[in-house]
Amino acid sequence: MLNLPNILTLVRIVMVPVFMVILLLKLPGGKTYFAYQNFVAAAIFIIAAATDGLDGFIARKLHQVTNLGKFLDPLADKLLVSAALISLVQMHKIYAWIVWVILAREFAVTGLRAIAAADGVVISASKLGKIKTVSQVIAISIMLLNDWPFSYLGIYPGKPLIYLALVLTIISGVDYIVKARKLLSKKDIGKVRKTIRASRIIRKKK
Repeated sequence: MLNLPNILTLVRIVMVPVFMVILLLKLPGGKTYFAYQNFVAAAIFIIAAATDGLDGFIARKLHQVTNLGKFLDPLADKLLVSAALISLVQMHKIYAWIVWVILAREFAVTGLRAIAAADGVVISASKLGKIKTVSQVIAISIMLLNDWPFSYLGIYPGKPLIYLALVLTIISGVDYIVKARKLLSKKDIGKVRKTIRASRIIRKKK
């Protein structure tokens, strides 16, 4: 069902390629097409990330929380963050292994969600997962802005924040695995109980 929150989520997904083109498009020789190109790309990234909180707020406020939204919202987050991280590697701002670890976690969680959804179980984003996403967005935004305005003070928080986001990404990934296992176990137990009840009813009829 497409409602306002889900439309905002889809807009966030559409903004991902726009962000990447503006950030990475260069003239021959590596020159940017226009002044403050990185800042414009950073602004698009921040606006896209901000819609994450907005669509969630609207969904709860208007009672428009849907299973589609629960699935699309974290997917949009993953696409946006993954695109930004890959772009930062391309710009030689962070190590590729950091991105591989984060992407491995994201794809693992997405796979778990798909398996659970096929079994009729929806695993929505947890608070820890949201904190992880916020930490990633803050770290990426600062790196896109070349540590501005902190660089004027001789402070460069971008890389330390990326490592913090990496740790939170791993922890939240483990949390999702534990949660998925519990939910799927409950689902299996429910199926067994239904089977037992059905067999008892059949026996009584006999």
